[in-house]
Amino acid sequence: MLRRRFGAVSAAAFVALATAAGPASAAAVGSVQGGLAHAQISSPAIGEHAEALVAEMTTVEQAASVVMGHIPTTDAGALRAYMQQGLGGFILMGANIPATDDELQTLTSALTVDPALPPLVAVDQEGGIVSRLVGDGFPASTVLKSQPVSDTSSAFSARAALVARAGITVNFGTVADLTSDPSSFIYGRALGTDPQTAAERVAAATTAQEQIIASTLKHFPGHGAAPGDSHSAVPATAETIDEWRSTDAVPFVAGIEAGASLLMFGHLAYTSIDPAPASLSARWHEIAREQLGFDGVIVTDDLGMLQSSGIPEYADPVTNAVSAVVAGSDLVLMIAGSTPDTAGQIVRGLADAVDAGVLPADRLADAATRVMTLRLQSTSATTDWAPCPECEPAD
Repeated sequence: MLRRRFGAVSAAAFVALATAAGPASAAAVGSVQGGLAHAQISSPAIGEHAEALVAEMTTVEQAASVVMGHIPTTDAGALRAYMQQGLGGFILMGANIPATDDELQTLTSALTVDPALPPLVAVDQEGGIVSRLVGDGFPASTVLKSQPVSDTSSAFSARAALVARAGITVNFGTVADLTSDPSSFIYGRALGTDPQTAAERVAAATTAQEQIIASTLKHFPGHGAAPGDSHSAVPATAETIDEWRSTDAVPFVAGIEAGASLLMFGHLAYTSIDPAPASLSARWHEIAREQLGFDGVIVTDDLGMLQSSGIPEYADPVTNAVSAVVAGSDLVLMIAGSTPDTAGQIVRGLADAVDAGVLPADRLADAATRVMTLRLQSTSATTDWAPCPECEPAD
């Protein structure tokens, strides 16, 4: 995986040019990236440091560190108080985005209680259909799927810079689902209509973003094969594992090989493999880890969506969170229906599950270590950006 850190001056210049370029100038923004040189500095000690930090935590602290919460407000004080629970992350939705860039940067700064260990701050910035941030006029999936792959690289470089400028470290922005059906819920957000074209653009989007922020592939194992909207149902497909490997898996494999930091599991049931939603399926987590070789952070899609399905066994977000971590997820995401109390309830539920023997202590520690590693990587000086003397400046 590629890790990143902006130098303050070069990052500001990069983003200023990106945001000024506008939708017609994504290629020019790509040339801005070409005018910067970066040197990747490996830091294997980060993982050891993360493991040591987690070992010193109580069970409750470990549980809090694997929860990515949300409350719908732009009140910086309220957000800071919320994050004092020790949560590992926060996701910004539309209701968190203030009117100006300065206000947004103040808000994201308020999410950090301990400057030595900032939380993961995430956003769904796909561009186009799903956009939270103002100023993203860069090409999105609706047009990128029919344009050269280089256009995807340029667009996502610019998009990542916009995200980073706001103080956001994680983008849930790469849709690795594929479908050729225009009536599909996910068609407009997918980067390709067949395995190969989707894989090429997913890899390009991943490589571009990972220079700057932590990128995410979603919605594993693939929404295209499962008709319906997972915001209000658990879409299902009878696709077999062999069929999946030759179709829906291909873009995810490409994104993993390109170095994606996170893999988001969808609430999708591939019934021939496991009748449970992938987000709660130990089998699908095993496939991701052992067959696809993904070693980053596995995050659930919004657990509130499971509640919204109306299926009785998924009515309790605490139970859903415990089931997800037991299955192999590292970070549980809760948005829909979340109140200021919901994250704390999930934290207590995870800790109680460890005490009851339902959630193995080493599984929670493993999840906490993966999340902690990504938090440390996101703040470490593993990539320095500096002017590239031999490169031509952007026009």
